[in-house]
Amino acid sequence: MMNLAETWAASNARFEALLAERYAHHGEPQEKLFQAMDYSLLAGGKRLRPFLAYQFCAACGGSESDADPAAVAIELIHTYSLIHDDLPAMDNDDYRRGRLTNHKVYGEAMAILAGDGLLTDAFGVLTSSGLAADRAAACVRVLSENAGSYGMVGGQVLDILSEERELTETEVLDIQTKKTGGLIRAACEMGVICAGGTLEQRSAARRYADGIGLAFQIRDDVLDVIGDAEKLGKAVGVDGEKNTFVRLYGLEACKKRIDAETETACAALICFEKTENLRKLAVFLASRDH
Repeated sequence: MMNLAETWAASNARFEALLAERYAHHGEPQEKLFQAMDYSLLAGGKRLRPFLAYQFCAACGGSESDADPAAVAIELIHTYSLIHDDLPAMDNDDYRRGRLTNHKVYGEAMAILAGDGLLTDAFGVLTSSGLAADRAAACVRVLSENAGSYGMVGGQVLDILSEERELTETEVLDIQTKKTGGLIRAACEMGVICAGGTLEQRSAARRYADGIGLAFQIRDDVLDVIGDAEKLGKAVGVDGEKNTFVRLYGLEACKKRIDAETETACAALICFEKTENLRKLAVFLASRDH
């Protein structure tokens, strides 16, 4: 029986092949756009959100192929968000995953359009992949709610507006719940939907996602202080003046909060049968170094 690392690696290998075979772009007049899209989409990474979709689908009795539309769609939107986050008007980052960011290679205009293309194509994947109509519609709703103005995009706006002042705990949590937590929540719930899971299981998946999402972001803030830039594939110490959880709580309190959120996430899994990997994943995310 494979351990978590082996399961995740096998799932990622299958997912990378799926992306390269079905969703990479070639031979069209707008080839430059597709090159920019593929540059970021096929750059690898943890593929956490697709893995979550696959694992929750399995926890409800589904197969990986059942969750492929959700896994691809969530990664297209995650990739678009990274391209746009790195732009000079946003975080102005030069490197992502250990190599030059999209706009450093293709220019700002093409990077913006590559993100736009990935975002829009994500919904096409959900509605044209053979997923049952009711499940596709449910996934579209969940994804749009968590990625749009009430989710990730709204969280990014709140983050930008917060740069000139110190935030309260409630405000920092609100940003995290939307900006980082939104896509994690969508991935977990869509995995359940793709397997035909119950409303109870969808609610439980959201609770798990909220727990690991908050732990994930707090750990990110901690790694910005104590992490290794080479392992992370990006600069560290860049968030020192931002409204991070480390600034709000301090390092030791952050570590305790990570543990508490991880426990909350694992407790939400009671209504699923196959949860070993999801439990191990929560623990891993709480202690990761990259």
